[in-house]
This record gives sequence, structure tokens and C-alpha cells, in this order.
Amino acid sequence: MNSRLRQGLGALSLATAAVLLTACGSSAGTGAGASSAGSSAASSSAGGASDVSVVASTNVWGDVVQQIAGTDVQVSSIISDPSADPHSFEANAQNQLALSKASLVVVNGGGYDDWAGDMLSAAKSTAPVINAVDVSGYTATGGEELNEHVWYDFPTVDKVAQQITDQLSSIDPADAATYQANLATFQGKLKTLEEQEAAIKAAHSGVGVAITEPVPNYVLEASGLDIKTPEEFSEAIENETDVPADVMQQTLAQFNDKQVKALVYNEQTTGPQTDQVKNAAQANGIPVVPVTETLPEGKDYLGWMTDNVTAIAQAVS
Repeated sequence: MNSRLRQGLGALSLATAAVLLTACGSSAGTGAGASSAGSSAASSSAGGASDVSVVASTNVWGDVVQQIAGTDVQVSSIISDPSADPHSFEANAQNQLALSKASLVVVNGGGYDDWAGDMLSAAKSTAPVINAVDVSGYTATGGEELNEHVWYDFPTVDKVAQQITDQLSSIDPADAATYQANLATFQGKLKTLEEQEAAIKAAHSGVGVAITEPVPNYVLEASGLDIKTPEEFSEAIENETDVPADVMQQTLAQFNDKQVKALVYNEQTTGPQTDQVKNAAQANGIPVVPVTETLPEGKDYLGWMTDNVTAIAQAVS
């Protein structure tokens, strides 16, 4: 998704961002092709009474913040529509205004939401920024693209939650004990998720699975599963280019020859080629596990990830 986001989101120049900021007092329209997530201001996750405001680039990180902050901190998430493709998101003037007023900003990084950095720079914001990919310590190696979907990596989420706690405690020392207590609760539940991954690994290490995009790869790898989909396939889907015919043939053979026990499928980014793969899995009786990049409606981060891990465990059993 890095290349798509650089083209579709990161192309927002600092000059354009500055114009958006000056336009914040007027109508906040979006460019052509904007998703429904981009057609509204940052959506509030809580109506707290605190003067502390946190803006997250997506509702995934927004919910993690909320778990730590509790109900007295205003937490807003810019990309929040569970039915929208995050890669088609276009930031608008209201998003810029929310970022410019934030006490703390949490972004994903890794090319996923470069528009947030552009807007913060244009607004000359002095708010601390937590970049999840930077916190993760992951970098591109061996010529491979960085997998920026670090919210599927529970050790990274733990580190980000700790940094959120540290920053909130610095901004609002009076409530530091509350933030620390909430962090402890959150980390305990993350540990349960890691234990579930370890249980899958103990029972099914080396079992083959397929993907359409590397969205769930951190969970699959931590669970000891063997991702057999050719990288050329997932890279083509990620970059919205045609999958080469021979690569498509290889990918479909995995289902026809029962080389994999599950397809973990990004249902927010679909098209004829991913539909072909999904149909091949279903035709061969191979379970399809849908995953998303943003938080589904009515779910919090921990409940969502519990559902994902449980579904993967059931699919490979």
C-alpha cells in the first residue's frame, strides 16, 4: 500500500495543506474520488471534558488511545468509516484543523498516512507525534517493502500504548495514575492475544495459508503459519497493478491442489483478481477469513483482534 498511498495521499503538498488550513473556517469539501471517511471531519471517539485532545490518523490507533485515555480525554480519528477503502482517503480542511489543535497526534507511519505529517508541518504544530512504524523498529530489508500494517503486530501495539501513556502523563500529570492503570489493563489483554497466537503456533506450526494483501501477516507469522501466496501476487494487489498470468496461475493452484488451509482476505480492498482467488478458495472448500484495515463498527481494538485471531485458529484447525 505504500506506493498507492504515496500516489493517492502523500501527494498532498505542503502548499496545498497550508491552503486547507486557511480554509478551515469555510466549507470543508474533499477532492474527487474521496471516500466517505474523507467527506467528514475527524470523528470523535469520546465526549470527555478534559482539555487534552488526541487526534489519530485512523480509528484503530484512536481506539488504542481511548483504551489508555479513558472517557475524559477527547479522542478523534480521521479515517473512521469501516466500509471505506483507506487507500482512497483524501484529507480535508476539517481534518487539518483537528490536527492543528491536537495536544497529541498518533499516526501509523510507514507511508500509510503521510498526509498527516504534511498537514502537521503546514500547521506548524508543536504537538508530540507518535509514529507507530517508527516505534515498531521495523525497516524494509533485503529489497522487500516494509509491511506498514503494524497494528496487527501485538508487540508493536504494546510499545505504542506505552508511548501514548507516557505522553498523556506528561501532558496531564494529574491523571497519570489513571493512564498507567488503563495501560496495565490493556497490556494484560494484549498478552492474552499473544498467548492465543502461541497456541496456534504450537498446534499448527508450518500450516500453509494464503493472503490477498499483507494486512494480517504479522499475526499469521506470530502464529507460526506459512504464507504461501507468491509475493508478486500480493504486491500487485497492493499496488493496484495486474497480476502476471503465471503468478495468478501459481496462486490459484494453491487452492486447487489444497496447499493452503485458509485464505485471509482483505475485504476492504477488492477487485476482479482478489474475487477470483476468493472464489477459488470457496470452490475448494477452503475457509475464507475476512480482515479489515480499519476498526469495524461496534468493535474496539481488542475485541476486533480477538475475533481475527479466533477466526484464523478455527480456519487452520
